[in-house]
Amino acid sequence: MSDIVLTAKNLARRYAVSRGAFRELATVNALADASFTLRRKRTLAVVGESGCGKSTLARLVAMIEPPSEGSLVIDDIDIARATAAERAVLRPKVQIVFQNPYGSLNPRQRVRDALEEPLIVNNRGGADERRNAVAEMMEAVGLRPEFGERYPHMFSGGQRQRIAIARSLMLSPDILVLDEPVSALDISIQAQVLNLIGELQERLSLAYLFISHDLSVVRHVADEVMVMYLGRAVEAGPRDEIFARPRHPYTRALLSATPVADPRRKKERIVLTGELPSPIDPPSGCAFHPRCPIAVARCASERPGLRRLGAAEVACHLAE
Repeated sequence: MSDIVLTAKNLARRYAVSRGAFRELATVNALADASFTLRRKRTLAVVGESGCGKSTLARLVAMIEPPSEGSLVIDDIDIARATAAERAVLRPKVQIVFQNPYGSLNPRQRVRDALEEPLIVNNRGGADERRNAVAEMMEAVGLRPEFGERYPHMFSGGQRQRIAIARSLMLSPDILVLDEPVSALDISIQAQVLNLIGELQERLSLAYLFISHDLSVVRHVADEVMVMYLGRAVEAGPRDEIFARPRHPYTRALLSATPVADPRRKKERIVLTGELPSPIDPPSGCAFHPRCPIAVARCASERPGLRRLGAAEVACHLAE
């Protein structure tokens, strides 16, 4: 069995948006040229500011939306060109855990019914088998079986996220998309949920796509990191390489804003000026150049592609 469960090449997603009456529709390039692989028992973390394309990428991988360009291959089937029947077979293999566990759970549905619903929809097992599967999954995420009779409002935020994780695992997926799964939780609860996610990954041989803006969390959970800016990857590579030797100025700025629990360690704070440009009218050349502290004339006219430097890939003319 291959460790690679998903391969993405040059993924792109565009949206047509209205600019008002009597004006042509504008095109938003939410994602462009995203290429990566997901492997069993490995976590790829995608980081960047709001609007960088992280959540768009998550929706494409979870098959909520189709890509505008590129390929997304699972089990030798390209989702972008798959038939409806093929997509129906592939969907159980990819599940998603959203940021807000309360918003993703039906407040009128008991926990037991919420966990059993994916099995019913996909015709998995009889009533007794489904009931046993629900009890086993609740135990796996650290919830008592009798909690199945309760409703979501009766649980804490951490418990609700455990329920959401349990529901995402009911169909035995190969891939879990975790879209900011702990950002709505208290710090002490975050650690418990992250530890649970790590234990489940090892036990069930899961591949994770972890979407986050919190680099301290990413340092804890990721095996590989992809840094995105305005819909494109600007740096990607092993976690230790990215954190120890960031080469792109945007990556360095993100890391400089991350708190470090070491009072003796001196940090250089890099403050970016300006705001994230509009994806409707992105800057020419390197999209980061209007905010980059080391930009030169070439950056405004020529967009850099990803190139390998050491163990990582970097999209910067001045990465050396």
